[in-house]
Amino acid sequence: MSELPRRIVSRLRRFIGNRRRHRRVRTRLSFTLSLSDLKAHSNGARRIPTLNGHTLDISTTGLALVVPAIRIGEHYLAGSDRRLHLKLDLPDGPVEMKLATVRYESLDESPEETGYLIGARIIEMTDEDRASFNAYVAKLLSQPNTN
Repeated sequence: MSELPRRIVSRLRRFIGNRRRHRRVRTRLSFTLSLSDLKAHSNGARRIPTLNGHTLDISTTGLALVVPAIRIGEHYLAGSDRRLHLKLDLPDGPVEMKLATVRYESLDESPEETGYLIGARIIEMTDEDRASFNAYVAKLLSQPNTN
C-alpha cells in the first residue's frame, strides 16, 4: 500500500472513530524490537539486530508502537507475513511477545512524534508474561481518564 492510501485510511479512522473491539489505553513504555523470523547461525555468532522505541497505546490484544525506522537492516518491519519479537519494559519487569503487524504509517506530519507508527496484534506470549501484561493493562483501564 502506498503512502497516500495509508494516510487517507488513517484520517478516515480519526474522522469516523475508533471501531476496535478491545479498549486501548495510552501509555508510553520502552521496548526493544527484533524480527522473530531471522535465525541466528547454528554457532550463535550472528547477532540479531534490534530497534528501540516506545508504545503509544496498548490493549490486551495489541499495541501501537512508535519506532524511528520502518526497517531493521534490509528487512521491513511491516508486511502480511512479518513476525516481530518485542521485549516490553513494564514497571514490574519486562515481558516478551511475538507480534504480527497489522498496519503502519509515517509520523512525518505529526507534531508530537517522529518516525513510524506500527499497529501490531499479539500472537504469542508465555502464560506468565500474559498474566503480567493483562494485569498491567487492567490496572491502567481501571484508572480514571483513560482512553
